[in-house]
Amino acid sequence: MRKIIVLSMISLDGVMQAPGGPKEDQSNGFKFGGWVAPFGDEVYNTAVKNETKTADYLLGRKTFEIWEEYWPKHAAIWPGINEGTKYVLSATRKKSDWKNSNFIKSLSAIKKLKESDGSDIQVWGSSELVHLLLKNDLVDELRLKIHPVLLGKGKKLFDDNTHPSGFTLIENTVTTTGVILASYKRAGEVKTGNAGEPVK
Repeated sequence: MRKIIVLSMISLDGVMQAPGGPKEDQSNGFKFGGWVAPFGDEVYNTAVKNETKTADYLLGRKTFEIWEEYWPKHAAIWPGINEGTKYVLSATRKKSDWKNSNFIKSLSAIKKLKESDGSDIQVWGSSELVHLLLKNDLVDELRLKIHPVLLGKGKKLFDDNTHPSGFTLIENTVTTTGVILASYKRAGEVKTGNAGEPVK
């Protein structure tokens, strides 16, 4: 079985919309596209470069179309994205000229993909897809880049339909610009108890 790993750049209030540039995603009047730009440093850039080595990707249609337009023209930056297999959840798209692109239509297809043999599957952006995965308890790891900024309105990583789940911190560091790089793995159900007393 393959792991599904959600990688996301988020603000302190959980906004994940249009981190890369002003025109990336202006839907619903979002005005802060490119908000991660002031926070880059060597630690941050190295982390992103390591994450974009050749992998399999699961993407929503909107994120795929942003990538489809950008990455074939910028293959020298992170060639792994072009070489990796892209699985796209879409009710409308069926094909693409971008190599290694495959289209799927349903949650059951995602589950079948997860149960197949192969490398781990990375999910970038794709807020609606991430919500679907979290609702159905299909996320094995979260790799978050938490930026010291509040954005208010915008597409967010989590919504009210997320399946209650426990996670364990497996790796973390803080960049020179104050970005927290934190990786979490799935760790069973949510535990509860009384504050100040041992949890059984």
